[in-house]
Amino acid sequence: MSKEITFSKDIIIVTETDEKGIVVFANDDFCKVSGYLLCELVGKPHNVVRHEDMPKEVFKNLWETIQSGKIWKGIVKNRTKEGGYYWVNATVYSSKSVNGGLRYISVRVKPTQEEILTATKLYSK
Repeated sequence: MSKEITFSKDIIIVTETDEKGIVVFANDDFCKVSGYLLCELVGKPHNVVRHEDMPKEVFKNLWETIQSGKIWKGIVKNRTKEGGYYWVNATVYSSKSVNGGLRYISVRVKPTQEEILTATKLYSK
């Protein structure tokens, strides 16, 4: 059984990827919670933290939503570097980088227990 990592409600996890989902930025809170160093994340696909319990359909919906210019929100179970997991309430949206390229920003906060229970039931179907 893998270990759940919890974090306080004042933690705000932020990452930025390029248009292909490659990490170009991760804040200190992301590194602290996930267990990765920034140098281990930059240049890697963001799905390095994808937990195997997460249905592929969730990420298909996420990508379709953000590629259409809309904002995606959802509860996500991520994997830590050491094989544990943590839950986040994620908001993901597209933006333009300073050079005009497409980028995706993800801002995550601590979900409520009710949100986690609802997501767990939904994802088990």
